[in-house]
Amino acid sequence: MKYWQRVIKIPLIFSFIGIIAFQLIFSLKGYSQVFTFPDKQKRSFINFEFIKNLIVIPIYINNKGPYNFILDTGAGPLIITEPTLIDTLGLKNLRSTKIRGLGQGEEIDAFVTGELNAQIKEASINNIPTAILKKDIFNLSSYLGKKIYGIIGFYFFNSFVVKVNYTNQRVSFILPDVKIKKRGAKFPIEIENKKPYITVDLQTPQLNNVKVKLIVDCGAGHALSMEALNGAPFPLPDSSVAANLGVGLSGLIDGRVGRIPLLKLGNYKFKNIITGFPAFESVAAQIGYNSQDGNLGAEFLRRFDMTYDYPNNAIYFKPNQGYNLPFDHDMSGMEVYTDPDNNKRYFIGRIEPGSSAEKHGFLEQDEIVGIDFKLAELYSLEEITKLFKSDNGKTIVVEIIRNDKNIIKLLKLKRRI
Repeated sequence: MKYWQRVIKIPLIFSFIGIIAFQLIFSLKGYSQVFTFPDKQKRSFINFEFIKNLIVIPIYINNKGPYNFILDTGAGPLIITEPTLIDTLGLKNLRSTKIRGLGQGEEIDAFVTGELNAQIKEASINNIPTAILKKDIFNLSSYLGKKIYGIIGFYFFNSFVVKVNYTNQRVSFILPDVKIKKRGAKFPIEIENKKPYITVDLQTPQLNNVKVKLIVDCGAGHALSMEALNGAPFPLPDSSVAANLGVGLSGLIDGRVGRIPLLKLGNYKFKNIITGFPAFESVAAQIGYNSQDGNLGAEFLRRFDMTYDYPNNAIYFKPNQGYNLPFDHDMSGMEVYTDPDNNKRYFIGRIEPGSSAEKHGFLEQDEIVGIDFKLAELYSLEEITKLFKSDNGKTIVVEIIRNDKNIIKLLKLKRRI
């Protein structure tokens, strides 16, 4: 199997992680569950890289590292997706388990342990509940063009008041008993199964006005995903396009992408939000969406500087300079990934049906070696991603290698939604 075929698109990873979190609640009891500062320190901060709407921070595991991890409000335990860390860290006495995934009953082989220590800047935690995948099925490094070792979430957010400043790309974290000014509009959240939930108002032609319960998920790259409503598929908008929304453990997750006409969060109103609608039988019906209707992701959250106050069941939204940015979908219709052994080699991982990429004859496994008469290696993956969703009607010259032959193709970007 080619590496690109194993890549999991970020928005759908965390359904799987929720299952891991559920298992670890019962298998790892009695361990320390908070980060602490040394001596009398009460606050700190760390700068982050922002790639494809995801927050990447360096952390240390068992005093080794730093290792790049995704910071994710939608994740429960520490997830190590790169199994080579087992040998690097010299881990022993791991417990094997099988974790049920999406699809037709497929299972993942993993280890669970409560014997790891993690450190973010000066803050550290002992015996953090951890799942270690035996195979890197997500291939996050290829998705982000940077070596990624895993995902960290609940235990960090639950230890502090955490401020995520998307403008300055900085995460500040302060002990809960420190009195600080929390800027922005305050909203209540519920913490269930180690995830934060918020209620928002949606307006659609089919439903008129409806309240929905969403996971606040800074580790999902999309703006909004609606999986279910009252235990049934969420009604599709009148206009939507077929899309591959990710890959489950048993294959592609089919679905559609459209726009929700209006989302209201207190006094904040957003129109025409790009929204994913995973096929109900592929996702919601398999893992049982009985506690949420959908997922509010980073493409939405990045429009605010966020303050997460888990200890007081609150979250604060402060509009930043990205507040009025339009919501746009990729206009090329192709997903670009990197070679896991060389993040300056770019490959096409999938083609959206009916998209510009399909109409212009691009194929999966094509290697992109040039863009607008510049070597592809001079671009970062983030720059390519932004270029392919930049301007409706823009024509881009793309040079590819297919079957050892160089081919020049034109790609005209087209807004399909």
